Parts: sequence; structure tokens; C-alpha cells
Amino acid sequence: MSFRVISRDVCSSLVWDTIEEPDVDFDEFVELFSKTAVKEKKQPLSDTITKSKAKQVVKLLNNKRSQAVGILMSSLHLDMKDIQCAVLNLDNNVVDLETLQALYEIRAQQEELDKIEKHIKSCKDKDNSKPLDKPEQFLYQLSLIPNFSSRVFCILFQSSFSECMSLITRKLEILQRVCKTLQESESVKKILGLVLAFGNFMNGGNRTRGQADGFTLDILPKLKDVKSSDGVKSLLSYIVAYYLRHFDEDAGRETCVFPLPEPHDLFQSSQMKFDDFQKDLTRLRKDLRACTSEVEKVCKVSDEDNLQPFKEKMEDFIAQAKTELETLDIELGSTHKLFLELTVFFSVKPKAGEREISPNTLFSIWHEFASDFKEQWKKENKAILKERLKAAEESFRQAKEKASYSVKPKHASGIKAKLGMKI
Repeated sequence: MSFRVISRDVCSSLVWDTIEEPDVDFDEFVELFSKTAVKEKKQPLSDTITKSKAKQVVKLLNNKRSQAVGILMSSLHLDMKDIQCAVLNLDNNVVDLETLQALYEIRAQQEELDKIEKHIKSCKDKDNSKPLDKPEQFLYQLSLIPNFSSRVFCILFQSSFSECMSLITRKLEILQRVCKTLQESESVKKILGLVLAFGNFMNGGNRTRGQADGFTLDILPKLKDVKSSDGVKSLLSYIVAYYLRHFDEDAGRETCVFPLPEPHDLFQSSQMKFDDFQKDLTRLRKDLRACTSEVEKVCKVSDEDNLQPFKEKMEDFIAQAKTELETLDIELGSTHKLFLELTVFFSVKPKAGEREISPNTLFSIWHEFASDFKEQWKKENKAILKERLKAAEESFRQAKEKASYSVKPKHASGIKAKLGMKI
């Protein structure tokens, strides 16, 4: 806000002569009304590297490699000091992980770096030496950041480790949830009981299949193919309707809960392999050992000024990562045990060629059945809701008619009434 200063007249008495500026706490005022600093617009990194006035420059990289480095340089609106700060201080605010990944992948290989350093040494103290081309200059400047390759490897691994651990944890949680629901849920048991009851009734006259104590799960996806005599209903749709109308008090309401594991969870579970989980954990342990080795190397050769915060943060990360891996390994073992117990619970046998039952063998059956069941479950819930609404409307109509019907009082006109009037 710009004041227009009032010129003072000695003869005039102004309001300002009677006003004093009060003592004010300016902290909040500054926060609200201070001008926002104009963010410095960074030019492309390629523009920060001095372009030689000489007509000829030395190109030590092949054309494809030089072009790739040049494209990255043009896309990065950063200074080399920003990159160095991010690497030394583990700060991703200016240089994000995606950019660090790109820089790590395009860094100079030892053979390239040897050529660049050899040229720089040969040009020392020479006036007419040809300068390096921009891509070569960039790779050389990147190599001057203390332990660039080792530090960035550790930073990137820290990020990827967290992502991988979270992904494995989420998968195991889904697997555990599905196993526990199938083994412990009362609604699952009621549905299987209905299948058994109706199946036994249909096979009542058959000595081998009638009055069974149980059945193999492969029958579940086939229920939709068993049609009623008029071909309108399937055995599955009938079982769904029977379950909702006899066992679910919330049928037709918003509070009605799907009685089986969600088909999406079952599909995800069917795609999981315990061998893959073990391979993932083995790879993470191997990469963690490599990261530990790189951290030790950086700490050994770094100057005191560049040692922290890298040393402290990375040592904390490694200690925590080891603990998390041990915990997840135990969790994987308990999940595997839970799954094997479920296969025994449902009397599922391994397929030909399988060493043990895979999640796909068990959950692909349940996924197909649950998907078909949910489709019919939605339809039946809508039908029940319509019935409820229709019944409510009928009750309301009857109540309204009853309220509008009034009985007129009968006027007395007999002999007794007339005698009473005379008395």
C-alpha cells in the first residue's frame, strides 16, 4: 500500500496532529500483508553451462548418447548447486526423486569419465585448446559432486524399499482378510449350508451323490448353469434369494452387507504366489546389503563437511529396514500357514504338477462364484427394496383412508328420547 504523504502547513491544524501511532504487534500483519517473494525462474540447465565461443568443440560421446544427455539438460530447470544440495542433504524439495533417478541413469560411466578427464588434463595451460561440448561438461560437473553415484543409489533405494514393503504388506493384508472371512464368517457357512441342503435334496434318489456331508468347491461356479423347470431361474439365483429372505434381516436396505469376500479381493488373492513374496524379500535383503556397503563407502571417503546428514539418516534407515524385513518375513510365514489351513478346511487338493496348493487353485473358484453371487445379490436386493416400498405405500394408503372415514353420530328419535325430553 503506497501512502500519499501530506505536506505540512505550519498554520494549519490537522487531524494528524492529534493522532499517535499505537504500539502494534506486527507479526500477524507481516504474515498477512508482506509481499510474496517472486520465485526465481530457473533457466534450463543446458543454458547455465558456458557455451564456447570457439567454432569447434570436442565431442567424446557418441551421437545417441550426446543427444540423450542434451535432452535431459534442456528439460531440467535447475542449477548444478541445486542438484548438489539435494544429493548431499537428502533434500527432495527442489530436486525430486524422479529427477534424481534420471540423473543417476544418465551419469557418466567410468570409461566416459576417463576420456573427459584425460581431455581436461591435456588442455591444461593450453590457450588454443578445444573446449568440451555441453553434454560432456554436464557429465563432468555431475561427477564432481562428492560420491554422487553412491549417494543417489542409497537415496533411491530408500524410496523404492518403502514402496515395495508397503505393496507386499497390502497384498498380505488382502490375503489374510480373505482367508479369515472364508474360514470364520457365519454368512459364508450359511450359504454353503444352503448349497449342501438343496444339492442333497436334488440328488436325494442318487446313492452316490445324495445325502452328502459336504462337497468339493468346484461345484460352486456351476450353480448358475442349473436352471429351474421353466428355465427362468437358476439354482444360484434361488439360493441368493433364499439367503436374503430367510437369513439377512437387512435385505433390501442400505445396511445390507455382501456375505462373501469381495470379488476384487478374491481376484487379487488368486494372482498371488508365495514364491514371489519370498523372491521379493530376498531381493530386498540383497539390495539392502548393497545399500549398506555404499553407505559405508561414502562415510569412509567423505570429508567431515559432507558426512552429515547422510550418515545419520542412512544408518537410521538401514536399522529400521532390517527390523521391518524381519517383521514382514514373520508375517509372510503366518499368512502362508493361514492359507494352508484354509485349503485343509475346504479339502482342496493340489493340481497335477503342483508341489502344494497355490492361491490361484483355491481363489479362482471363489472369485467366479462370488462374482456371480454378487450380481444376483444386487438384483434380489433391488427386488426386495421395491417390495418394501410397495408395502409401505399400501400401508400409508390404508392409514390415510382410515383417517378420512368418519362415523356420524346417530340422533335419538325414539319414544324413550321424547319422554326423556318431557321430563
